[in-house]
Amino acid sequence: MLVFETIRRRRSISKMSERRPTRAQIERMLEAATHAPNHHRVEPWKFIIFSGAARQELGEAMAQALALRLGQGKDEKTRALIEKERQKPLRAPVVIVVAAEAPQRPEVRAIENIEAVAAAVQNMLLTAEEQGLATMWRTGEAAYDPQVKAWLGLAPEDEIVAFLYVGYPALSPPARIPTDYRNKTHWLGELE
Repeated sequence: MLVFETIRRRRSISKMSERRPTRAQIERMLEAATHAPNHHRVEPWKFIIFSGAARQELGEAMAQALALRLGQGKDEKTRALIEKERQKPLRAPVVIVVAAEAPQRPEVRAIENIEAVAAAVQNMLLTAEEQGLATMWRTGEAAYDPQVKAWLGLAPEDEIVAFLYVGYPALSPPARIPTDYRNKTHWLGELE
C-alpha cells in the first residue's frame, strides 16, 4: 500500500468496539513513532500505554484534576462534567499518552520537541490505519493540567501532545473532502 493512499484513507473514529489491539500492533505504532524527524536528534517522545483497568485509573486521575479546577462544586452540572471526564479513557480499549520532553540542552527549543512528537503521533496514526485499527487524537484540558502530568510521572515542563485512543472501528469512517491545497498555496519561483 502506498503511503499517500493511507494518508487519504485515514480518518478519526470516535466509536470503537471493545476488541483490544494486540501488544504487537501497539509496538509497531510505537516503533513507527520513533522514526519521526526530530531536531538535534533528541528523540523527545514519551509513551504511556493504558489498557484494561488502567484506563479507569487514568479516568479517575483526570476526574480528580477536573474537580480541583472546578472547585469541587456540588451541583448536578459539575458532577456530570466530572463523571464525563472519568469516562473518557473508556471510549477505546487502549489509550496512549504521548508527551514531549522539555528541552534538556540550550540549543533545543520546546516548540521543536512538540513538533517532533506531533510528527511521531502522525506516524502512529498512519501505522494504525495500515493495521486496520481505529484512532482518535485528543487533547483537552487534561493534557495541560499539572495534576494529570504529575500523576503520569511527567515533569511540569513536559507537554502532553496526545491522548491517542486506539481500537477497532465500531462504525464506518466518515467522509472527508479537505479544502483543495490550491486554495491555501502561494507559489514563488518556477517549478516544472
